[in-house]
Amino acid sequence: MNKKFLFGILLGVVLIYFSLRGINFNDTLTSLKKIHPGWAALSLFFIVFMQALRSYRWGVILEPMEKISQGTLFAVTSVGFLAIAAIPARIGELARPYLIAQKSAVKMSSALGTIVVERVLDSLAVLTITIAVLMAQNDLPRWMVTSGILFFLGTLMMISFVIGLVWRRETAVSIIDRILRRLPGALAQKVNPLIHHFIDGFLVITDVKRLLYLLVLSAVVWLVDVAAIYTLLIAFGFDLPALAAFVVMVILIAGIAIPTAPGFIGNWHYACILGLSLFGIAKPEALSFALVYHFLSMMVVVVLGAVFLPFNKFSLSEMTKQMKKAEDRRPKTEG
Repeated sequence: MNKKFLFGILLGVVLIYFSLRGINFNDTLTSLKKIHPGWAALSLFFIVFMQALRSYRWGVILEPMEKISQGTLFAVTSVGFLAIAAIPARIGELARPYLIAQKSAVKMSSALGTIVVERVLDSLAVLTITIAVLMAQNDLPRWMVTSGILFFLGTLMMISFVIGLVWRRETAVSIIDRILRRLPGALAQKVNPLIHHFIDGFLVITDVKRLLYLLVLSAVVWLVDVAAIYTLLIAFGFDLPALAAFVVMVILIAGIAIPTAPGFIGNWHYACILGLSLFGIAKPEALSFALVYHFLSMMVVVVLGAVFLPFNKFSLSEMTKQMKKAEDRRPKTEG
């Protein structure tokens, strides 16, 4: 983990350098002074609304295992996103499964499965948006088109993997069992029930009606994100089409997927600058946008996370212990 942390810090520094290189800071400051507070406040509202939608969607995914109150889901989601932002290499992704396992009968390994489902749904939604952007903007650079194609292939592989685990569960488990036989006996016995619990987290995709509802919800989540970006573009007085907000969002998603320094410092800013440069926004103005958008997003994450953290405390060592406990439990349905 120390190596990943150091690599993340180093990469963040490199991206900060590229973000600031050649910048006229007086121009950036002038752009910051021009921001319209009303539109910025509306952008902030959309950022908070997106967080609420995410927690609600997670509850829909968890519901086949247990119905959990929206208050609990929102609190855990807020703390979970704080952990993702604060802990390097995206290790904070474990926080939500750990916390929800403490507050419900859902096992941590099953909750981890629901996080994978979330990523699949997000990938499908963003993929749809990416295809729409590529079709609407014919003069996008080749690297972005190539990235879109690779993202599409990666999403198809992820979807195929999840569907295969659920619809051909016995076959998938038998294949995994063959692999596990190569491991020491005690280790194989621990990993086997963990895999079953993990697959339980995918149960939601067997309910077609619920799955379609989740797909619509996921599209709404990312459209709200586009609205947050677009209203902030208006706040800066940038005369850009709504398409620019879609492009910035897609590039930003790819940028923050790279494990860097805590708080996505560096990759967030460079991604925004890169996206806005495609629409002719000068680097100083693009940096001012990146600074404000990052500040608003992180402010929501930190404030909401700090509010609910006293009631949802966790530590990396405790999360590791919980995973070990999960490995020792066998599903009740197993013979």
